[in-house]
Amino acid sequence: MRSTESLKVAVLAPVWFAVPPIGYGGIEWIVWLLADGLVDAGHDVTLFASGDSRTKAKLAAVFPEAPSRQIGRTYWELNHSLSCFARADEFDVINDHTGMLGATLGATTSTPVVHTVHGPLDGEPGEIYEKVGRVAPDVGLISISMNQRKPKPNLNWIANCPNALDFSVYPVKPHRGEYLLFLGRMSPDKGAHRAVAVAMETGLPLKIAGKMQEPKEREYFHELVEPHLVNGIEYLGEVTHGEKVELLQNARATLFPIEWEEPFGLVMIESMACGTPVIATRWGAVPEVIEDGRSGIIVDHYQQMADALPAADDLDPFELRRYVEKEFSPERMVRDYVAAYEKAIG
Repeated sequence: MRSTESLKVAVLAPVWFAVPPIGYGGIEWIVWLLADGLVDAGHDVTLFASGDSRTKAKLAAVFPEAPSRQIGRTYWELNHSLSCFARADEFDVINDHTGMLGATLGATTSTPVVHTVHGPLDGEPGEIYEKVGRVAPDVGLISISMNQRKPKPNLNWIANCPNALDFSVYPVKPHRGEYLLFLGRMSPDKGAHRAVAVAMETGLPLKIAGKMQEPKEREYFHELVEPHLVNGIEYLGEVTHGEKVELLQNARATLFPIEWEEPFGLVMIESMACGTPVIATRWGAVPEVIEDGRSGIIVDHYQQMADALPAADDLDPFELRRYVEKEFSPERMVRDYVAAYEKAIG
């Protein structure tokens, strides 16, 4: 895939984790796939990320290593973002993935800036994005699902670009596993405790893996998850990519019992790519990511998940794989982003 006109693109990644990340870091995986895909499509790409990142693009780094454990987060993020915007006149377009600060800095340059919104827009985040829109009205916003826009439909949306996967690092393994799987950070919204309840009802083992670094994550885990780590229910901590893929390949089903407006949900397509069905609650972007009864099972409440397991067992692993390869390919994502860039430039 080669564009008819090569663009000079700056891709500004979050600074806290390397691109691609070693463990946690869904945004960083998407940024890595996008930057490399843009290069493969014939564009001149500079990736602004930490120095321990890997990319086909030109790498521009302020920090030799990702400062994920550092304090004074605003200083680190501002220093990193300014390194990109100080060079704005070198590029046809800047694609910011850092968050609200990066989007606001878009007001400082005449170079077209597009900002991918990776988080939810309900409550305070939506209110802040409205203020960002008043300060930087020309910055075009990119959603990762249409549902993500619902709280703030009147922001300066210019494109919807769903996430994608590098399928070469998610081999399909068509067999029925023996355990249920939960992948996600330790948060009530993500619902590890609800996955525990499903495991207890079915009597099946449950493997839990995910980030637990912040104080609130630790408090949630100790109160609602840790007391139930018995009888085949185990917490594995934050796993590497390879470990995550093995967990997905060998699970009977991946549980996605969210109760929040999830903007996308990368775990769902990761699981489908490995041929493992997802049972998910009908929140956020779930209906946009899963075709109910074909690529996964959607329920209205997590208490229906146990009863949905037979329907998940009936899904064809190769059909799951075909579905995500068609709907969430890197080539499709890159085309979506290039169209957004050209719209912003035009």
